[in-house]
Amino acid sequence: MLFNSLVFLVFFVLFFLVWTWAKKEDLRRWVCMLVFSFVFYAWWDWRFLFLILFSGLVDYGAALKMQSQPAQKRFWLIASLLANIGSLAIFKYSKFIAQTIDALALEFGLEWELYSHLPAFSLIVPVGISFYTFQSMSYTIDVYKGKLRPTQNIAHFFAYLSMFPQLVAGPIIRAKDMLQQLAEDRRVSAVEVWLGLRLMVYGFFQKMVLADNLAPIVNQSFWDNNTQPSCMYWWMVMLAFSFQIYFDFAGYSSIARGLAKLMGYRFKSNFNHPYHAISLRDFWSRWHISLSTWFRDYVYIPLGGTRGAKWKGYRNMWITMLISGLWHGPALNFILWGAVHAACLSVERLTKWPTYLHQFRAGRGLAFLLVLVQVVVAWVFFRATSFEQAIRIVGHLFSTNLEGTHLIVERYFDTLVFLGLAISVEGWYYLKRSHKRLRLATKNIVYDSFSMALLITACVYFRGPASEFIYFQF
Repeated sequence: MLFNSLVFLVFFVLFFLVWTWAKKEDLRRWVCMLVFSFVFYAWWDWRFLFLILFSGLVDYGAALKMQSQPAQKRFWLIASLLANIGSLAIFKYSKFIAQTIDALALEFGLEWELYSHLPAFSLIVPVGISFYTFQSMSYTIDVYKGKLRPTQNIAHFFAYLSMFPQLVAGPIIRAKDMLQQLAEDRRVSAVEVWLGLRLMVYGFFQKMVLADNLAPIVNQSFWDNNTQPSCMYWWMVMLAFSFQIYFDFAGYSSIARGLAKLMGYRFKSNFNHPYHAISLRDFWSRWHISLSTWFRDYVYIPLGGTRGAKWKGYRNMWITMLISGLWHGPALNFILWGAVHAACLSVERLTKWPTYLHQFRAGRGLAFLLVLVQVVVAWVFFRATSFEQAIRIVGHLFSTNLEGTHLIVERYFDTLVFLGLAISVEGWYYLKRSHKRLRLATKNIVYDSFSMALLITACVYFRGPASEFIYFQF
């Protein structure tokens, strides 16, 4: 079920009609939340509901066992991790694993054909599986480390795990941030309703007007191998994709946060204007924050972080970034995307170039451009359909071929308009952050009402071709 669909509009109205009545009493509240969340997920494919139930029951039980049997808590943690990683391996990575084994076997003259014998269900990637399994794993890891007391209330736990606003594409919320909220009787003020609606409207604008209008040129360029090799053309395409994926995912997160706020709950922000970053490390503190902090807390730091010899810090960073790439999918392009970021982060840490550039005003502008170029080039590997295509596009980006440059405005005027709008939106937020007077001037109901009306009008009259959210596939 897509947020930007008529079906969801009906779902949204029905849910809040029932929720207004149900939230006043504990049992009704949990039944309402769980039933609607399971319906929301089942709308995609009801057969995979068992995965959420399986993951949840295993981790709910394992956490309670850690509390009642502290001497065996390591065993229960391993059981939890194996169950969750096993689900991912079967439903998300089995195709990749089987094809890799088949390819290696062929090198030794063996024809195992494991891939052709995979059961059909393992070839379908359940929507949102990487999000809810990571969310569930973080719960048992925190209980194991003593950072969290396990909840005795199974309804609270499943509400935390399966709450529909964030179920299929995040943000990945932590139990320590959510369980206490779920245990309380949350009152929603008129201000919170307004803020929730504002977040949702902005999220729909990000997705429907910005991301969906940039998608056609990106899709066309990556599907058609005969597109022009012009340097300027491919910079336009890659900037379009950079903003498409950002506004697509940030739009989903904004809608999810808005829905949660209408229910009386608070999700942490998942994006903080990543294209304002002036170092790659700064970029990763702003991009997909719930996932990057998950990898920091549960992979990078447990590996040792920056403790010990310098080479270990680089090793830990490379492992973390490669796993981050694999999280997106079992494909070479995602692994290469992670490797490109790891390489650029290594150079940044080794040379400390941001520190030198940040010492003077012009240097900060140069740092911004350097980070943007690195991120855009890395996105080539993320979006490309093959390694050969990625290398070819990177070659175009840094070529001196300006063929057809003078025709770009004429041929791709619509794309340039929406790309310019996307850049302007981010520029506006930069100005608001940098100028206190502007920030204060826009903090009033008149500005809010006008901007809401403007965004709604844009969603109605300038929406792009409807499409799934990009991160649904992960």
